[in-house]
Amino acid sequence: PPALRETLPEPECKYPSVCAGLQGDDNLQSMLVGTVMRKIKSRTWKKQRYFKLQDDCMTIWYKSKKAGNAHSTFSVGDVEAVREGHQSEVLLSIADEFPADRCFTLVFRGRRGNLDLVAESAEEAQSWIRGMRKLIENLENMGERERLDQWISDWFKKADKNNDGRMNFKEVRDLLKMMNVDMNEHHAHRLFTMADKSQSGTLEDDEFVLFYKMLTQREDVLRVFQEYSADGQKLSLRDLEDFLREEQLEGGDIQQQAKQLIERHEPSDAAKQLNAMTFDGFLMYLGSAEGSIFNPQQRGIFQDMSQPLCHYFISSSHNTYLMEDQLRGHSSVEGYIRALNRGCRCVEVDCWDGANGEPIVYHGHTFTSKILFKDVVNAVSNYAFKVSEYPVILSIENHCSVEQQRVMAHHLNHILGDKLLKSTLDGKAPIGLPSPEDLKGKILLKAKKIGGLEESFGGMVEDTLTVEVSDEEEVAEIDEDNLHRESLRRRVKRLSKELSDCVVYCKSVHFNSFKHSRIHSKFYEVASFTESKARKHMREAGAEFVHHNARQLTRVYPSGFRTDSSNFNPQEMWNAGCQIVALNFQTAGEGMDLNDGLFSVNSCCGYVLKPSFMRDPEKRFDPDTPQKRDGYRPLVLTIQVWTGQQLPKVNIKEGSIVDPLVRVEIHGVPMDQAKQETRYIENNGFNPVWYDTLRFSVHTPELAMVRFVVEDYDKTSKNDFVGQYTLPMSCMQQGYRHIHLLSKDGTSIPPSSLFVHIRISPLE
Repeated sequence: PPALRETLPEPECKYPSVCAGLQGDDNLQSMLVGTVMRKIKSRTWKKQRYFKLQDDCMTIWYKSKKAGNAHSTFSVGDVEAVREGHQSEVLLSIADEFPADRCFTLVFRGRRGNLDLVAESAEEAQSWIRGMRKLIENLENMGERERLDQWISDWFKKADKNNDGRMNFKEVRDLLKMMNVDMNEHHAHRLFTMADKSQSGTLEDDEFVLFYKMLTQREDVLRVFQEYSADGQKLSLRDLEDFLREEQLEGGDIQQQAKQLIERHEPSDAAKQLNAMTFDGFLMYLGSAEGSIFNPQQRGIFQDMSQPLCHYFISSSHNTYLMEDQLRGHSSVEGYIRALNRGCRCVEVDCWDGANGEPIVYHGHTFTSKILFKDVVNAVSNYAFKVSEYPVILSIENHCSVEQQRVMAHHLNHILGDKLLKSTLDGKAPIGLPSPEDLKGKILLKAKKIGGLEESFGGMVEDTLTVEVSDEEEVAEIDEDNLHRESLRRRVKRLSKELSDCVVYCKSVHFNSFKHSRIHSKFYEVASFTESKARKHMREAGAEFVHHNARQLTRVYPSGFRTDSSNFNPQEMWNAGCQIVALNFQTAGEGMDLNDGLFSVNSCCGYVLKPSFMRDPEKRFDPDTPQKRDGYRPLVLTIQVWTGQQLPKVNIKEGSIVDPLVRVEIHGVPMDQAKQETRYIENNGFNPVWYDTLRFSVHTPELAMVRFVVEDYDKTSKNDFVGQYTLPMSCMQQGYRHIHLLSKDGTSIPPSSLFVHIRISPLE
């Protein structure tokens, strides 16, 4: 509408390089002109908004017809994915009103709610879908240098209040505060004057970039560079080889590596001709994946994927349908999509009888909203193998009548088709669990089964049978009044043959004891424990638990008392070899940081091979006495925390600057649990300098996770969280490394990082 178009903001592109390669794209051209679309929040809330891509190709600007001058923006970098058609509950609810080809959903990173939109025509919808995907791809392919320029550009725009493309000293001073810099005014003014090449009393784009580069001079990296540079100006090929060998402890063909690093990271062609690296190139290398703390060789699938399922830790979610807490939270198929897109390979489906013969999914006896079982199965079918081709386990908590169980079986068969595993892989009675490799592209049901796998080959199974209720189902079905009376008597439940037939390698059973399991249990039986039961077994029989888990799968889930959907520390359960450690993926914090850290290896495929001493039934590993195992080789981990770069601001208060400290935590077997922290640095979140050394003895490095946490020190109250990064100790690269920090949600917050030096040596 003309009225909306008249109020368009002025073009703001300060860094046209960001838009390079996007010129001439018809979809983006129409996004730059802008489009009226409906923003949908519910069946009744449907409002027209004017959406337009800004000229920086990085920001979407939108405004309502009525709100006068009020408008909002969001960054393309905040958008994780674009989904076409009726893929969200909100758009499904209006499917009868707007056709799928006009609808799409923008999915934001972290825990921000989605944006559901309806375009005026299918063509306009396609323009935005294709255009957004192109922009997201363009962002992901940006080099470190362009990313930094983009970050500077974003700050420039925030601070350039009168939009004239230049900044006076006062604006620059305010900007420094916003960027977490508490700087001596005299020093800042000196840099400002040096950067003001045109002597206009203001800084324009390129002058501001120069000012920023002077401000962020990396003295720490310069020290390292000059130590290895023969002439103080550049690293010759030999200098760089010495650095890679002596500091970074790289192996293999060092000369070849050095040449590749120059080729990849050196910006100066003249230096490339000389086979040398300038300081700029050195900085680019240290800021890249090769210079990061995480070993890039362990990013892809590097583990043996042909071992039995029980030999892997499996990324697993609890109450997957919940977006918030488990008393009043919102149930949504979005929970399943998000978990599967994070590499989760075991999701929970809590099924109850619904109206019109259709089973529903929700947290029983609570005020959480309800979704249809068939919608969950559809979402799983669509998203199961988007990020990983390895098998997905549907953990069914079944509270349904036999009739609705038959409906469940129908939906599973009908919607999943060949993806649903209905029989053993070779059609014969098996003798052990298959591997993730064998089960690629398959969805397995974990639920109650009538009889065992063996009987299903003899064809001697009744139509319905009563089976014992599983521990999870029992907890959910008992109401508070008769809690004690009921739990004394094991409850039984009728099971439909159709649903039972969908269960092959993951039969849910009640756990008696390790001794009973050793004698009677079958490899395809899966026991589930609450966190407290699992801890009790660990205390009483840790080695037995590890041994049990070398033969069969175990699921551990959070206590029902965690009504806020908080998480326990999954490390305790991994120490006992438990494979399916189910966490509330919707809840950020230490538990999910550790889960994300463990499963960041192996291409985030959701399966991580357990250490060899936990897979061999002949070995007796006890997490409480790691020094007794064969092959015991303890290590010393020495971390020098050097500096921090551009830490995000956590306190919204005007003029408040971070006082950062770094805590390093070791999560592992009980003997290895440890925390140490640096001093805090007053008023500097921009380039704090610590040079503090932290040392840890690690007795079972194969199980140890290392978590770096940055906090804003506060002497009167709890420290504020600034950022974190978690990884397995076995994936750490030694030498001088950058740690690229993540937010509370596990999303990246460039260019925030820590610069550290890592050494791992035998414990004498």
